[in-house]
Amino acid sequence: MERRITRSAARAAAALIAKEENSPSATQAPNTTKANKRKRLDPTGNSNASNALNTHKINTTDLKSPSNDNTTIKQEKPVLPPAPFDELPHNLGSVPVPLSIATETTVSITGSDKENQTLNGNQVINLATELQDTVDKATTKLKKEPKIQTTPTGRKLKKSTYGLTPGISPFPELGRPTTEECENVNELLSSIHGVVTAPATIPEPSLTVTGCGEVPSVLDALIRTLLSGATTGNNAAKAFGGLVQRFGVLSEGIGKGSVNWDAVRQATVKDVFEAIKSGGLADIKSKNLKAILDIVHEDNQARRATLLNSESKNDSMSKLVPEKAEKDKQYEIACADQNVLSLNHLHNLSTEEAMTDLIKYPGIGPKTAACVILFCLQRPCFAVDTHIFRLCRWLGWIPARANEVTAFSHLEVRIPDHLKYSLHQLFIRHGKTCPRCRAATGESSAGWENGCIIDHLLTRDGKRKGNGPTVVSKDKAAAKSAASKRKRTNKDSEEESDESESSISDEASDE
Repeated sequence: MERRITRSAARAAAALIAKEENSPSATQAPNTTKANKRKRLDPTGNSNASNALNTHKINTTDLKSPSNDNTTIKQEKPVLPPAPFDELPHNLGSVPVPLSIATETTVSITGSDKENQTLNGNQVINLATELQDTVDKATTKLKKEPKIQTTPTGRKLKKSTYGLTPGISPFPELGRPTTEECENVNELLSSIHGVVTAPATIPEPSLTVTGCGEVPSVLDALIRTLLSGATTGNNAAKAFGGLVQRFGVLSEGIGKGSVNWDAVRQATVKDVFEAIKSGGLADIKSKNLKAILDIVHEDNQARRATLLNSESKNDSMSKLVPEKAEKDKQYEIACADQNVLSLNHLHNLSTEEAMTDLIKYPGIGPKTAACVILFCLQRPCFAVDTHIFRLCRWLGWIPARANEVTAFSHLEVRIPDHLKYSLHQLFIRHGKTCPRCRAATGESSAGWENGCIIDHLLTRDGKRKGNGPTVVSKDKAAAKSAASKRKRTNKDSEEESDESESSISDEASDE
């Protein structure tokens, strides 16, 4: 039966050969060639190493550690018959190399037409350490990769978290705004726009105005805010009115006064598009609206199954007093039973948890989520829209490199909670009405001479009217486009162009 050589025996044989090469007899033979050395390493020849492997156990006294004469490396097992070194079995596992041998032994890499290349023991150890570090870093990176979130039925959710940094400013070097600065700006803006305070109770939902989500139902607030994004208040109201007319309102039961969102969910995307097309951006909003309602329905049914399991504990309710927890539990079950879509369980989450939950839905970013948290959940949250972003940049409260998401993360940390509601409202009012702080205004704008209550605090940037190239307003650009179309189209197309121009003009005036 053929026996194979072990790795430890191979290393020991290499050590014996190295010792012989360093012996006086070896130094007296200067004519030894590389070919002779290779021949001596050949286990099939009559070399001393081969004889040693075939006839006896390796003498442990020959493997004394150079650093300690009294220390020996024990070799208990007998050496097996020769086998080619390049045919060692692959199931031997890893055998640790004693440091005393590793630091002295050289590893030869022999090629047919190349010179021998050698690595000493320390280089081998360093190389192994570097490789292990690379593997560890790669493994750590893989572990940190976020898992793809899915709904209970396997639907993939949006993976982006927008780079939010809850509780931590992305610009820690900027110590502004201070509490004193916020108080000062709030007082100045209140003197001309009126004092703003958060309502104690949320008003009943309007069926004609979308608003910014200041309604009792969280789902209503989310959809209303979605429709009001990237358009004017008038256009958003038209879109919401289209949903009311096409799908109706719940007249009784748990969701009384709310749009029949389950009917919207069961409709086709085309039907939803037709209902909201007068509000602008209907193509993308109709798809997002349908996807949101599908996900909410799936989540509602999954939560119902969980709540009916008496042995389960719902995380969002575990922090509540027993009476409220039981009431909320029964409310959620009833909503699911009656197919009344609901997100009201978000009331039981922390602000950070609610933000994370809201931005998972298609088309919902930090601004929309922050509005729902501020107006519907009634939590301090400083939502940043285009007017707020512009004014905060001019005030020096955010750096020039900030975008609306990083601005939100910074201002959410810096602005005191008791001023978040009022400053949000005041900045929007001022950004829409002040002749000097509206978008694309300048010294030639009407009312510029009336001044601005916070003018002494601002450093305006960007192209302004009267300061550099003229900024073409939206209504003028639309009129030019409409005139061009009239040259190429018939009378019906002209009427459609006039309507489009009028719509854009309304948007420009609202801005």
